[in-house]
Amino acid sequence: MIVLALDTATSDLVVGLVDASDEPRTIAESVTQTRAHNERLVPEVTRLLDQAGLGFGDLTAIVVGCGPGPFTGLRVGMATAGAFGQALGIPVHGVVTHDAVASLIDAPTERPVVVATDARRKEIYWAKFVGGARVAGPSVTAPGDVDTRGAAVISVPEHLSPQLEVGEATVTYVAPSPVGLARVADLDAEPAPLVPLYLRRPDAVPPKPAARSAAIPAVDLGELA
Repeated sequence: MIVLALDTATSDLVVGLVDASDEPRTIAESVTQTRAHNERLVPEVTRLLDQAGLGFGDLTAIVVGCGPGPFTGLRVGMATAGAFGQALGIPVHGVVTHDAVASLIDAPTERPVVVATDARRKEIYWAKFVGGARVAGPSVTAPGDVDTRGAAVISVPEHLSPQLEVGEATVTYVAPSPVGLARVADLDAEPAPLVPLYLRRPDAVPPKPAARSAAIPAVDLGELA
């Protein structure tokens, strides 16, 4: 089973080909810091297929990170995954990006792991795991509200770590990876509809009704029927 794994929920553009026949194994991958996800995603998929000597027809499934992340980044990855899946007639599985990261972190099973990413606007996306299972989040909060109590490992971008209460935790940064994405996807199940985890309310709001001028008489449309 050859899986195309994509994630655009963070500043890392994650693209990879994974052999998921047994324990997921990387065939080819690219993890690059960029904000040009839209321009680079499809060319990177094509490049990795060429590198691996494969074609789109060799793919049997697609896994895509659904966030949490910003609207534009998630839209690029999820729309691309959906388009590939529809064109190729193969299933597309959505997963929580932070779950994929947590699957890559070794920690004592009884101690929590916290995965945090940059939500901008002075906020952080985060989730907490114990024994590989998510026990809190994903959420978006101010840095001071991230629950790091008792954490053994905290994965957080370096520029954000001073804003968290780290205690005695090991602080590192683990980027999403194709193997992690494939590892947390249930590839044998019928895929559910892709649901983006924006977590924030949309910035756009319906415009308020314009005030009616006193010079315009009110009309009861019922009387005209």
